[in-house]
Amino acid sequence: MEKREGEGEGEEEQVVNPWTVSAKGGGKIDYDKLIDQFGCQRIDQSLVDRIHRLTSRAPHVFLRRGVFFAHRDLNEILDAHERGEKFYLYTGRGPSSEALHLGHLIPFMFTKYLQEAFKVPLVIQLTDDEKCMWKDLTVEESQRLARENAKDIIACGFDVTRTFIFSDFDYVGGAFYKNMVKVGKCVTYNKAVGIFGFTGEDHIGKISFPPVQAVPSFPSSFPHLFGGQDNLRCLIPCAIDQDPYFRMTRDVAPRIGYQKPALIESSFFPAMQGETGKMSASDPNSAIYVTDSAKEIKNKINRYAFSGGQDSIEKHRELGANLEVDIPFKYLSFFLDDDDKLEEIRKEYGAGRMLTGEVKQLLIQVLTELVERHRRARAAVTDEMVDAFMAVRPLPNMFN
Repeated sequence: MEKREGEGEGEEEQVVNPWTVSAKGGGKIDYDKLIDQFGCQRIDQSLVDRIHRLTSRAPHVFLRRGVFFAHRDLNEILDAHERGEKFYLYTGRGPSSEALHLGHLIPFMFTKYLQEAFKVPLVIQLTDDEKCMWKDLTVEESQRLARENAKDIIACGFDVTRTFIFSDFDYVGGAFYKNMVKVGKCVTYNKAVGIFGFTGEDHIGKISFPPVQAVPSFPSSFPHLFGGQDNLRCLIPCAIDQDPYFRMTRDVAPRIGYQKPALIESSFFPAMQGETGKMSASDPNSAIYVTDSAKEIKNKINRYAFSGGQDSIEKHRELGANLEVDIPFKYLSFFLDDDDKLEEIRKEYGAGRMLTGEVKQLLIQVLTELVERHRRARAAVTDEMVDAFMAVRPLPNMFN
């Protein structure tokens, strides 16, 4: 049963919401507890196998290794797909920094896989208004960062004939705004406080924002794309800290005549210094950025990536590495495609036959290649390409 908005909030030992991710005593996020607290479901192997069967494609590495680990109504989306019914994808980015770090790339890499596997349209929201209200940014700077971040998103390889990218400052109005008003009328101030933890010190801009992120879940917010298809289902790939927005949305949707959006949710990409939350754009040494040079990547991994190896080679050979806390191994589990190679590292490093330095060297190679590929792709993205993705137009290849 899905938990009602605000239920159990404020009493937990860990705080996970769109603006704060922290565990009790600075420890690890307990994802099992989070699933119970939020009322979502864990993705099991049968669901991964079903996606494999329906798409005739190998499941994405993020899916088969449990990076995307929780969902809401994903089975209903797959049921609809089996019946030949269409759906669309919705994800987003809050543009608060010049460049993305690897944690920011994860939802876009996975969304690209979903778009290609299911051959469906995608809307990507750039919440430049949100970042203007939460960060010390002007309207103009927020808009500039949105376009810069759009270039990184496009560089992930999205299909312009199936993808609409929009910034809130540019697009909000018309049918989109009408849906915002409908949502806003259904959510009391007390409920918003229960969901998002607003206080009397928060300005009213923050309190008014949640409907902006809610309504891309409804196809009528995009009449140029989905005119007359108000029953179209929506699937939202996102990190689990965004769940509060969509618990609210799912509560409201049936009351205003829309389908509840489905979600597929990821864990957090851990900071270099250890798995105490997620990477922070405010601490450059906690993250690998897509703008980092090969030298910077090597330096960050060697100096800052928390190791689960032992204090001495002798002790390491005897006890092996603690893979539960080892950041180089965790990063490889995200970005090393080869399952057999990862399993070999798990066994050898965990048994002490492989040293931390060897694992770090392999990680440096994997991340350097990933970042260099992204850098080349981003360099090829022109302002004209950004304009094409952000143009309000029909998508000619939506469901083909």
